[in-house]
Amino acid sequence: MKIQTFALSLSLLLLTMIINLEAQPAPPPPEAPATTPAATIDLATPEGVAQVSGQWRYSDVKIIEVEGKGPDGKPNLTNDYTPKAGVADFDDTTWEVLDPKTLNKTRAGGKICFNWYRINVTVPAKVAEFDTTGSTIVFDTIVDDYGEIWVNGKLPRAMNQSGGSVIKGFNAPNRLIVGKDVKPGDRIQIAIFGINGPIS
Repeated sequence: MKIQTFALSLSLLLLTMIINLEAQPAPPPPEAPATTPAATIDLATPEGVAQVSGQWRYSDVKIIEVEGKGPDGKPNLTNDYTPKAGVADFDDTTWEVLDPKTLNKTRAGGKICFNWYRINVTVPAKVAEFDTTGSTIVFDTIVDDYGEIWVNGKLPRAMNQSGGSVIKGFNAPNRLIVGKDVKPGDRIQIAIFGINGPIS
């Protein structure tokens, strides 16, 4: 699995990840509305990652057998995964550090497999000439093949939601608001749970 992103002017999938800074705060829908950003930071470049004082970290996910309860309430064995890296205070310091230019590299084991990408973003004071104070930050990405986006330790979701923080479709974009009315220096923790597919 690898991370991919799209640009508004292209119909092809590009191998980048982008944060858009929008001048007008928007209501918090599960998926951010498509608007032209006032400024853009490309997190698939060393310059973009440096601009947010970030560092990409990566880990494969292991499927493990655990005790659970069946539909009848009786104990049984089922499956879970580790690590549970969506939480904000998860310690990823032992994980592989990624060169942002390699985010498009295929990772994980293929077949039924999962992985995590994590980055801490610090809101810069300016992006080019754009003052970020009071802006809304929108995160755009496409994960090959499916992705869930955790923001500051939460996976925001709603019934019937498609996209945003949850899976939208096969190699479909995830676009969601990750910060509103931000100030320079605000920190946003983004954890991307990648899922290889199709799963069946």
